[in-house]
Amino acid sequence: MSETEKQPGPETELENSKGDSAEENKQGEPASEELHLLLEDARSKADDHWNQVLRLQAELENLRKRNQRELENAHKYALEKFTRELLPVKDSLEMGLAAATEETDESTANLQEGTELTLKMLQTALEKFGVKEINPEGQPFDPELHQAMSAVPSEDAEPNTVLSVMQKGYLLNDRLIRPAMVIVTK
Repeated sequence: MSETEKQPGPETELENSKGDSAEENKQGEPASEELHLLLEDARSKADDHWNQVLRLQAELENLRKRNQRELENAHKYALEKFTRELLPVKDSLEMGLAAATEETDESTANLQEGTELTLKMLQTALEKFGVKEINPEGQPFDPELHQAMSAVPSEDAEPNTVLSVMQKGYLLNDRLIRPAMVIVTK
């Protein structure tokens, strides 16, 4: 052999490396195209999982906010049923007081004074817990807060004005508990 035959040139190394990769493919190892496809698939799955994580985080945050809002409302409006039950008692006291003021003897004066004090204590207790009275006499009719029982013609008042209140309405922390029952002008 001559010297040129003993020393491999760059062309011989290239042929040897081509032969090596052909052998790798024959041995079952994936080719670069297959690796590229596997990498793209893995990236796609990673992106999908990342999007799922972000969606779940957003969903958990929304759930936390909704639960917080519901808890605040539960605290704020916990007395709603209790208030509904007390309102007829207050109405009865007011009607008794109105009947007692019509008669003027000594026994009814004492009854009137006691009823007034009881009514005042009840009103103070209701206000302490956020119950507000709606007494719209002389105000414009508001269907959100008032319930019209009848409409009567009147020359003294403008149309859709509350002429008289049959039963007062009530709000609990600005939520309507009972609308005011009113007579409205035509």
